[in-house]
Formats: sequence, C-alpha cells, structure tokens
Amino acid sequence: MLLCLGLSYARTPVEIRERVAVPGKDLPAAVQSLTGLPDIDEAVIISTCNRMEVYASSSSPATAAGHLDAWMRARFDIPRDVEFFQHTHQDTARHLYAVASGLDSMVLGETEIFGQIKDAYAAAHAAGTTSRELNKLFQESFRVGKNVRNNTQIQRGSTSVGSVAVELAEKIFGDLRDSQVMLLGAGDMSRRCAQSLQSRGAKGIIVSNRSHDRAVELAAEMNGRAITFDEWPTHTALVDVIISSTAAPHTVIHPEQVLPALRRRRGRPLFIIDIAVPRDVDPRVHDIEGVYLYDIDALESLAGETRQRRENEITRCRAIIEEQIQASSLFQPSRQPLPLPT
Repeated sequence: MLLCLGLSYARTPVEIRERVAVPGKDLPAAVQSLTGLPDIDEAVIISTCNRMEVYASSSSPATAAGHLDAWMRARFDIPRDVEFFQHTHQDTARHLYAVASGLDSMVLGETEIFGQIKDAYAAAHAAGTTSRELNKLFQESFRVGKNVRNNTQIQRGSTSVGSVAVELAEKIFGDLRDSQVMLLGAGDMSRRCAQSLQSRGAKGIIVSNRSHDRAVELAAEMNGRAITFDEWPTHTALVDVIISSTAAPHTVIHPEQVLPALRRRRGRPLFIIDIAVPRDVDPRVHDIEGVYLYDIDALESLAGETRQRRENEITRCRAIIEEQIQASSLFQPSRQPLPLPT
C-alpha cells in the first residue's frame, strides 16, 4: 500500500522547512536509510524549498507511518508539536499527481516542481529504493503532470517562485528600468529571476556566485556583469534589489555586511528577497532601518493573487487527476504484477 508523509509551505513556516532540506547529493543515502526501516519496502524523497515529502510502499502502512514520523523527527530535530501531513494509498496518488501538476505549490501551476519530482525519483531508482508500486506511481504522475499542463491554462501568469520574486520587486519600485539588481547564486532559480528581470527591462544586473565561472556565464546571457562572491558586499551600495538563491546550508547575508553600504546609499531603501531554503539572509537584517527583507513565505500573498485568477482551471485539473486514479492499475481490486521499467 502507498503512503506519503511530509511538510509543506501551506502548514509549515520556513523556519521549520529549512531544517528538513535534503541536498541532492544526500538523497541516495537518505532513501536507503528509509528502506532500511521495518515495514518500508520502497521509498522516494522529494525535498524542495516548499516541501519535504516521503513516499513509501508498505504492507503495514500504519506501522510504517510511525517509523517515518520517528525518522523525520530524529534526523531533522522536528518538535513534537509540528504535525506531518499523511496520505495513504489513493490519496497518496492524488496528492503526488496534484504536486506534479503544480496544484499544490505556492505559485499555482509552477513548472520547477515537475523537474524536481523527476530528479527525486531518478535518485531513488538509481539507489535501488523503488520497485513495482512507486515506479508505477511516479511514472503515472509524470503523465498526469504533462496532461494537465497541455490541456488546461493552469500555467497562465507567473509560474515560478523566481518570477513572483521579480513581480514583488516591480511592485516595490514600479518600473524596473531604473533599478539595479544583484543576484546571489547562479542556479536555475537565479536564471529564471534574471530572465524575468530582463523581460521587464531592469537597468542593470549583477551576478555573484561562489563558482565565478557560472556567474560569468549567467551574466553574459543577461547582458549583465559578474563579480566574485567575496565582492558582493562592496556592491550593495549600488543596487536597489538583492535576490538571493544560493545553495548554501547556512546564511550568507548578515547585518555586518549590509550596514556599511547603508551609509553610502544616502537614504535609498534596500530591498532583499530571499528565495533560498535554507534561508540565505540572517533574519536580523530585517531590523536594519532602511532595509526591507522578504523571505519565501512573504511571496505567498502574490502567489495567492495568481491562484484567484486560475481558480476556474483547478476543477478541470482535478478531473484529469481523478480520471487517472480511476484508470490506474495500482488501485484495481486485483491486478497482475507490474513490470519494472526498462
């Protein structure tokens, strides 16, 4: 029987979610530790900035759920008053299909999650922790996600956290053509932010990353300028917006790095948008006069506006998901053994 247990942005603040982030390089060992637990036959972990979810197959789901709960709390030091959501069997599939379709995301219809699910499944499959049930479940989720995106308008408007972050910057400053923006991090999230900034005509883009070659590559694509990661504090006085999305396991922006720049800004406000999990920015930065810090949870209000515009599409998406649930061989009363993927 299928089982899902986890935490998501909808019920869990970023202060807790950032504890449970599992880097991609650690996923194989993590899923193998799960299948080493009693009553857990298969396992996949999906860990993103907005969620940490464990999918499992077990002949004793109630017992397995207890083991998963204990594993999560022990590994990530989760307090007892934090409740995990839990789904079993068909509800597990409904949830995963909704996630793959972008229906369970802060930004309704977002595109990143589809690739993140694929990567999580690939890591678990390569680690040998998936078999008949989870192979079938995840392969079906990919079909549902594509079907939803191809046959509904759920993706209209901003469909990524990065583009919503840029919308926030635009609300703050109005026309971004007179704004200078600095990106900390040169990964996929920063790339999407830069593309959104460019489409809105941002006056200048500075890219800083620990791997300078990647910063140079992204800056060249955006007609921007690359600086080394050690240099970014000295450029803070020159920019209006900092969008930070590094993969650092700890904060990289601290009050002592920001304060010197304020003296040179002559009263101009500095807006910092932190879309990383774990967070890039020390929360104390928000206490500095003239600095306005928004973390990923602050983007939810913008995402909510997008959700209202797409509400009519959700019913169509749910119908597609339910059609797959009813047709799936996973949930037929009797079924032949499912072949492993080639």
